[in-house]
Amino acid sequence: MDRGAATAGPRERRGWYMYDWANSAFQTTVITVFLGPFLTTVTEIAAGCPLGTDDCTGRVHPLGITVAAGSFYPYVVSLSVLLTVFVLPVMGAVADRAPRKKPLLAAAAFTGAAATIAMAFVTGDRYLLGGVLFLIANISFGAAIVVYNSFLPQLAGPDDRDRLSSRGWAIGYLGGGLLLAFNLVAVTVLSIDGNDQRTLDIARWCIVSAGIWWAAFTVVPLLWLKEHPGAAATAAHGGNVLTDGFKQLGRTIRGIRAYPLTLFFLLAYLIYNDGIQTVITLASQYGTEELDLEQSTLIITILIVQFLAFGGALLLGAMAARVGAKRTVLFSLALWLAVIIAAYWLPAGEPLPFMLLGAAIGLVLGGSQALSRSLFSQLIPAGKEGEYYGFYEISDKGTSWLGPLAFGLIFQLTNSYRVGIVSLVVFFLVGGILLAFVPMRRAITEAGNTPPRLI
Repeated sequence: MDRGAATAGPRERRGWYMYDWANSAFQTTVITVFLGPFLTTVTEIAAGCPLGTDDCTGRVHPLGITVAAGSFYPYVVSLSVLLTVFVLPVMGAVADRAPRKKPLLAAAAFTGAAATIAMAFVTGDRYLLGGVLFLIANISFGAAIVVYNSFLPQLAGPDDRDRLSSRGWAIGYLGGGLLLAFNLVAVTVLSIDGNDQRTLDIARWCIVSAGIWWAAFTVVPLLWLKEHPGAAATAAHGGNVLTDGFKQLGRTIRGIRAYPLTLFFLLAYLIYNDGIQTVITLASQYGTEELDLEQSTLIITILIVQFLAFGGALLLGAMAARVGAKRTVLFSLALWLAVIIAAYWLPAGEPLPFMLLGAAIGLVLGGSQALSRSLFSQLIPAGKEGEYYGFYEISDKGTSWLGPLAFGLIFQLTNSYRVGIVSLVVFFLVGGILLAFVPMRRAITEAGNTPPRLI
């Protein structure tokens, strides 16, 4: 089933790519680099610790709850993940029932961008404002991704989706990397040694720049994408889209058991993607705590990962065109295993081996994520793209605590970050084995779709 791919021209596909370019700035500049240290510092100020204090033991009391200053940001991240689990499937169901998806994409993206830009007002001890704005931004980010991903099956036929998805991921890494590079240059040029307030102000404006970037480049997909209303949107015409979306979500949850192989794929993705997300999340901690590396080394490594992920996504996308997406993802998971094992043996105090490992991560990161997205698009029943990508995003965001929990427990038992990092081998091994046992061609056919030539 082509789902309108014949009407999607090069301009429309480029518009779709550009939303990856737009939103990746939030992921890299805000979440990966600046927001955690920034919001933690603001919270420490609110807790009564002077700016520049290394070991703040102060407490804050959001909504009357006593929270250690250093724990506030992780708690806000966890709360955003919990809320996202409830929001994303509903957003997907509404997207499928709405006759026009672009207004939903615009609403979610511009809400998230506005909340990010509003971080300009998080000054002094306004930690609670920062936490609320991050909740809005992160939930909106996930909701917009659900709508964005739901366009994929309508823009390309079965044989073209791997290439389309890989290009989107690649362009996203390039855009996110460029803004991050500009911001890191600003930090280097404008910072003054010993002036912690100036450093904090620069970090805040770097966060704001990501919101401006996100909003500005979102205009391109809104202009270039076309609407492709499916059967569910046609059936819902004249009804209340939000109410119908909730009702349809309930029917989908009950009916998803009719597609057990789709669920089996989601389980495999849940496990190996949790390993990927854990490596991304904990790499900096491993570098500083276990390998005794400087912050500058970590920043350079982040940039290496971003820009090599651009080429890696295109490279694995080209490989998928020759051997199939499933085999390519399995190959990438084997490379992830090698990366994890190599991380265990990295020498302390030597930046170059850590940077080389970052280069290896960059090469496999984009491709494994992009091809997983396109593989899943083949397993979605027609007209339910938004709903199913809502569940897919939950598998991405809603389970990202499993890997860190395993890492934390292993460290607590062994007091070794090296043993903790190598324990993540289990996620890639089990996830890869489960994926290998998914009969993709039969799963695609059972979902009512036409299998591509190569899988």
